[in-house]
Amino acid sequence: MTYRSSAAFPAAAIDWLAPTDPSRVLAVGRASAATASRLSRLGNRVTIIDRSGSAARASRHRYPALQAIGAAPDALPFRPCSFDHVLVSQGMHLLATGLVLDEFARVLAAGGRLDVLYTVRDDSVPWVRRLARILRTYDPDAMTGDEKLYSAAAIAASPHFPLVEHRSFRMWVPITREGMLEMVSSAPKLAALGVPEADQLLEEVAALYDSSARSPEPLLLPYSVMCWRAGVDHSELDADLRPPRDGLQINL
Repeated sequence: MTYRSSAAFPAAAIDWLAPTDPSRVLAVGRASAATASRLSRLGNRVTIIDRSGSAARASRHRYPALQAIGAAPDALPFRPCSFDHVLVSQGMHLLATGLVLDEFARVLAAGGRLDVLYTVRDDSVPWVRRLARILRTYDPDAMTGDEKLYSAAAIAASPHFPLVEHRSFRMWVPITREGMLEMVSSAPKLAALGVPEADQLLEEVAALYDSSARSPEPLLLPYSVMCWRAGVDHSELDADLRPPRDGLQINL
């Protein structure tokens, strides 16, 4: 089960990630669009890229302030030092880190920064732990640790980003009884259960909700917005960072 809510994003997380002064920001992947839009509203000039041209166009359609370009993150069509910040939200694990970190360093200006964030469920709340125990009787892999976060470790291993800072911010997402039952029943392995098992599972989840919620208030699902920021170091780059006199950039 993953984060799928439009609940208010913690302002403190944006404050921590946002450039101090209006800057040139490159947002990577359609999943970064919402955060990129928030940075745009703070006065930053934001370009979003996606391997899929249609995904890039969809981001531009939803957030008209963004400039959208169809481009591969490991072969960026930008001059060296074109951006002050690179943002990757919910998608670092989808990238070939060795290649993209080289490219991110190349397009970042001196003093520039790579910003990575993930929104993940926080299992420290007792009723969430009880929910996990129920689900794991039907699917042992349910609500297990998110391996996507391991992709952030590659940043510190890169010679281009030697110093990485990390912060975590709490976010609470309201969920109704019906919403929780839908969330559980839509998980792929749980959705494949036979009728008797599925009915039993939903009865147990409903009972958990009823014993944990304070009616008429919904339960609050806890999430952590985990953020990393890393300053670029150009000393290990093989490429010449002098911007070329001309270049080609295709906008969508």
